[in-house]
Amino acid sequence: MIILGTIINVLAVLAGSAIGLFFHSRVPERYSAITFQVIGLFTLVLGFYMALRADEWLVVILSLILGGILGEALQFELFFNGLADRLGKRFKIGSKTFNEGLLTAFLLFCMGSMTILGAIEEGMKGQRELYYLKSIMDGISSIALASGLGAGVLFSIVPLFIYQAGLTLLAWHFGAFLPDSITMDLTATGGVMLVGLGLNLLQITRINILNILPALVFALLLSWTNHFIVH
Repeated sequence: MIILGTIINVLAVLAGSAIGLFFHSRVPERYSAITFQVIGLFTLVLGFYMALRADEWLVVILSLILGGILGEALQFELFFNGLADRLGKRFKIGSKTFNEGLLTAFLLFCMGSMTILGAIEEGMKGQRELYYLKSIMDGISSIALASGLGAGVLFSIVPLFIYQAGLTLLAWHFGAFLPDSITMDLTATGGVMLVGLGLNLLQITRINILNILPALVFALLLSWTNHFIVH
């Protein structure tokens, strides 16, 4: 099965999130608060690390601007907030941190170079070692995330599956045309968004990260175009 690595990754996050949610409802609020702050700090540091790996800064900046404009025009944040509210009512999981949990988990699990390189290896070569390692890391991380941020982390398996499986299938069909520069630019674009998300989690700013999500699509398109123009 082409996307077996992705399925294993999703199951690892599902299991880790379930464990984290078990502790989430039993941990005193002051411990949840400090866990929330630590997650914010970790997100901030990881975001800076990823952002500084850009291959072409102009691609990253243009992607973020164009993605932000498109997301604002389409009102992505309102759409996802409404979706989160409906999910909360449907599954009786109303929580102020639902969106933060879902978005934080999605960006942490999907924006690293390991995700893209793993998709290329699985799609082109049928090798899944990177995804097996990523599954262990994400499973452990999801325990901490879900214990601090709640049920949104568990629901991140939906966009995680769509994004990761999509990348794998893309690599399966067009893997030979995915240069390293695309990996770096996608990672850097996700890193900048993680910086903004970390600042939000620490309650320093209120950046509409959801409205900037289309930047990932622009990063892929612009980086690909830039690569073939230069070469």
